[in-house]
Amino acid sequence: MKTRNLILFFSGTLAAVFLLVILGFDKNKQSENDAETNEPVHQWTVPKIPTQMTFAGEKVPLEKWEIREQFDRELTLIYYQTGGILTILKYANRWLPVIAERLKQNGIPEDFKYLCIAESNLQNLISRAGAVGFWQFMNYTGPGFGLEINANVDERYNTIKSTDAASQYLKQAYNKFGSWTAAAASYNCGQGGYNAQATFQRTMYYYDLNLPVETNHYMYRILSFKYILENQKKLGYIPDTSDLYKPFETRSVTVTNSIANLADFAINNGTTYRMLRILNPWIRGRSLPVRTGKNYTILLPAKK
Repeated sequence: MKTRNLILFFSGTLAAVFLLVILGFDKNKQSENDAETNEPVHQWTVPKIPTQMTFAGEKVPLEKWEIREQFDRELTLIYYQTGGILTILKYANRWLPVIAERLKQNGIPEDFKYLCIAESNLQNLISRAGAVGFWQFMNYTGPGFGLEINANVDERYNTIKSTDAASQYLKQAYNKFGSWTAAAASYNCGQGGYNAQATFQRTMYYYDLNLPVETNHYMYRILSFKYILENQKKLGYIPDTSDLYKPFETRSVTVTNSIANLADFAINNGTTYRMLRILNPWIRGRSLPVRTGKNYTILLPAKK
């Protein structure tokens, strides 16, 4: 009886082990099949580029394979900087209408607002080289285009005045090179740099020139921003209207006399020094000297 019970026990144990092995095999096989048939968690696609495109009314020769590939490369890289693009779209709601209107007033094609994005992402940045503001002027080039730069005032941070200054540069470059595309490229490498390369290579045409690496990419970066912002919904960038940054609601005060204490000035005008600096980033100190015959326009929060 005892022997019979032992035989039954071992037989049952072996059967159980065999069953577990079979079930384990089937489970592993099922997992392998699932891995082969399941859709991936993320599906990355390449943004489709247009068959034709223009910048400031000038044709981009996308029919040339090397031009198409350079644009495709830059577009793909920028397209997948999703956080950056969404942030630009938020700021664009606040700043692009102001910049576009100022460009129009200065006789500059509206497409140059995308150059501003390529330069600064519509933020008052300071580059490693020391270029400042939306249009990234250096301290030694800004004054040549009418920007005041000193310890108390830096008009590179003034959206209106820096856009006017950039417009002056672009007009000058267009008159020199006869092309808005060349003018845009020279904004990156300088008029002297562009002219030297064009003279050596015996062409002013941007798309036929071999330029410094950054300038070679520069126009494609501008074009990428233009394409994405003008086709944002089709490309999957769909921020809710409530997510966009609204234009500032302000009133203007013209000052003709020096302000010794800007914190007192702000409080006396119903705001704070912090808000004064947010609305007027071109103010760089705690006081604002105003020389005889000079005046400044200061923005303050609109009265409710």
